[in-house]
Amino acid sequence: MISFRLNLVVVTVVLALAIRPSVSPIPTKTWHVHVVNNLSNNQTLLVHCKSKDDDLGEHNLAAGTEFAWKFKENFFQTTLFWCYLKKQDKFCNIFNVFWKEDFFQFRCRYKNCIWIAKVEGIYLKNIPEGHDELWHEWKQPPCN
Repeated sequence: MISFRLNLVVVTVVLALAIRPSVSPIPTKTWHVHVVNNLSNNQTLLVHCKSKDDDLGEHNLAAGTEFAWKFKENFFQTTLFWCYLKKQDKFCNIFNVFWKEDFFQFRCRYKNCIWIAKVEGIYLKNIPEGHDELWHEWKQPPCN
């Protein structure tokens, strides 16, 4: 009888979380994502980031500035953000800037993902190892 009650409670909690995951009583981690313009010659960088649920808008970043946001992962840890970046010479790229994968999240030290646009391409700062890693090269348009 105790086992049946325990199973009933577990099923009820799981269903409640599945129906309304955005108000989950279980705390989720806060993440920070930064997109930094480290291009040379005072180039402006167009940045447009979004997720399935949120469009963060277009931002024109002056050289040496960044666009940053924070968010909490959803209960099921399926949160995904991607960005479109375009340089003044029209070279561009579309890529994921946040997803659930330990290999990726380790580089962010599990809280702070820093993407850096440079002349050669787009780098992810590997915070634990203290260096930038080239992840994406610039593409000629169209960038889809």
